[in-house]
Amino acid sequence: MSEIVESSFELDGKKYSLQTGKLAKQADGAVLMRLGDTIVLATVCAKREVREGADFLPLTVDVDEKMYAAGKIPGSFFRREGRPGETATLIARLIDRPLRPSFPKGYFYETQVVITVLSTDKENPHDILALNAASAALMISPIPFNGPIAGVRVGRVNGNWVINPTYQDLEESDLDLVVAGSEEAILMVEAGAKQVSESDVVAALALAHQEIKKLVAVQKQLQAEGGKEPWDAPLLMADESIAARVRSEAKSRLDQAVRNPDKKARTEAIDAVKADVLAALADEFENREREVKDAFRALEKEVVRAMVLDDNKRIDGRGLDEIRQLDAEVAALPRAHGTGLFTRGQTQALSILTLGTLREEQMIDGIGVEESKRYMHHYNFPAFSVGEPGRMFGPKRREIGHGALGERAVLQVIPDVETFPYTIRIVSEILESNGSTSMASVCGSTLALLDAGVPIKAPVAGIAMGLVKEGDRYAVLTDIQGIEDALGDMDFKVAGTRTGITALQMDMKVSGVEGKILQQALEQALQARLTILDLIDSVMPTHRPELSPYAPRIITMKVPTEKIREVIGPGGRVIQGIIAETGANIDIEDDGTIYIASIDGPTGEKAKHLVEAIVKDVEPGDVFIGRVTKIMPFGAFVELKPGREGLVHISKLAQGRVEKVEDVVKEGEKLPVRVLEIDRQNRVSLTAVDVDASGAK
Repeated sequence: MSEIVESSFELDGKKYSLQTGKLAKQADGAVLMRLGDTIVLATVCAKREVREGADFLPLTVDVDEKMYAAGKIPGSFFRREGRPGETATLIARLIDRPLRPSFPKGYFYETQVVITVLSTDKENPHDILALNAASAALMISPIPFNGPIAGVRVGRVNGNWVINPTYQDLEESDLDLVVAGSEEAILMVEAGAKQVSESDVVAALALAHQEIKKLVAVQKQLQAEGGKEPWDAPLLMADESIAARVRSEAKSRLDQAVRNPDKKARTEAIDAVKADVLAALADEFENREREVKDAFRALEKEVVRAMVLDDNKRIDGRGLDEIRQLDAEVAALPRAHGTGLFTRGQTQALSILTLGTLREEQMIDGIGVEESKRYMHHYNFPAFSVGEPGRMFGPKRREIGHGALGERAVLQVIPDVETFPYTIRIVSEILESNGSTSMASVCGSTLALLDAGVPIKAPVAGIAMGLVKEGDRYAVLTDIQGIEDALGDMDFKVAGTRTGITALQMDMKVSGVEGKILQQALEQALQARLTILDLIDSVMPTHRPELSPYAPRIITMKVPTEKIREVIGPGGRVIQGIIAETGANIDIEDDGTIYIASIDGPTGEKAKHLVEAIVKDVEPGDVFIGRVTKIMPFGAFVELKPGREGLVHISKLAQGRVEKVEDVVKEGEKLPVRVLEIDRQNRVSLTAVDVDASGAK
């Protein structure tokens, strides 16, 4: 039996523990991490042989959120966990992004990281534990890994920084910043913020890196005490002789092929050079086509990067801080409740907004504290957006991640439910892709919200920043294209308003990046963001004053809580009667708030008047259209509202003498009446509305 090794430590006054050697001992590495009563198990396994023809790292990260961890039974028909939900998918991406660049170059062995959430106290989020446990499991395993990496979350409550805040802290925090990195530098950033300034974000990043260094030290200690013998895995490195021959065949032609602002034409030119190189070297390097392709790709990367660092120019001729041509429009679709079409160079996003009632908000069946949400942003990336055929499936991990980033960026300016009692869904269809479609979807979403008449707090725009770094030389690029993302060292997406940042996402493809580079990237991103916001303001200076005629109308009203029972009625008969009569949908909250949703204004107003009549106290002079409930020889009893009746004396039913009440009205008929008086015994005297108090016409 292997020895159990455990390490306990504190961060910001909270106690954590890491343990290995007790659970999942057949895995290459397994670590249990705990904070409070939130516990995750991270396991790693790797194959010992490389799949033939492999030219990339086949790393998979899976997060398994067990419903029993929160004391729940799954809400599905089968009552068991199915495919990972959105939260689990996003956490898997959060772990994958800093781990992937931390493996040795040439490591192409199939590797899997599995995170099992065993317990959650609904106080401490499990994503940070999962990230650190995954790195720790790799560190104590024999798998080659250039770690450790670690991660923390930074919040700010009442002006004070909080490390790894609780769910409750995050509700009050103006920043939700997740940072992962090594001892030397930051590797990944993911954040949502309530219009926080660039300087505050830089301060939070610096604080996060200080705490990351502490977690790195803990993992090194765990490795020293419980690590396994390292596996001497052969790494697949480039053949220098092949690289030299590819350079001699392709360098000059490739220099010209990459200098084209049009993505399709540039790709065709590069592919033509590659095809010629493969043909020229086919006999010399027989059966080594993959290595020739790898060498060609490395040369392409070198050429593009040298252009940036040596000439301060980019493949499309732009300067390092220039944005591509911008275009924006609204009302692109006639029946949608709001649309925004945003184009930046050869990247284009069409965002379509739909308004719904609060009944249509998304219900979340998960182990977290969030149970529903009324703002949703969905992102679709069809293959035709890059000029290729492709099979149509459900959303992939990348689409879920980009949709969540866009949602986080815009959520900060969505009006609260009291101001705008609607469920809001935006779908961003990517029609063209050549760099930073997620940030284009943010800009398109802002346009769609303004077009729909949603009173957002401020417009939001986003931009993607890149980096080329060789030794001490570096260049920060504004508005990166796809090739600059693929061949560069950083993808740093920044979204925000004129006031501050609302969302961040950064991924590094090298060992990390220091603070001064991040600060410069944020400063350049701000200038680009302001340029895009100027364009949005020129198209839609503010939200439309009225909703689309095709959007539902929602009226909000409030009644005393003691009147709720009257509105609902026995067995729900009263409210169902109003719904049947008007066609409106009515939702009643426990605090007396009533939401009336209708397809048009008059329908909603009619339902509102009926509700007002129910809750209104009966007073002399009030007019009602009542229902005759009982006929007596001396008059008719009329229901004014549920539980409240009055008497129309026979002398007040019609002009002149009435022999029998039945000659004028019958039970069940509607009768317009006016309240004459209410006596000391709270009895109500009525008259027909076309008869005065004396019975005269």
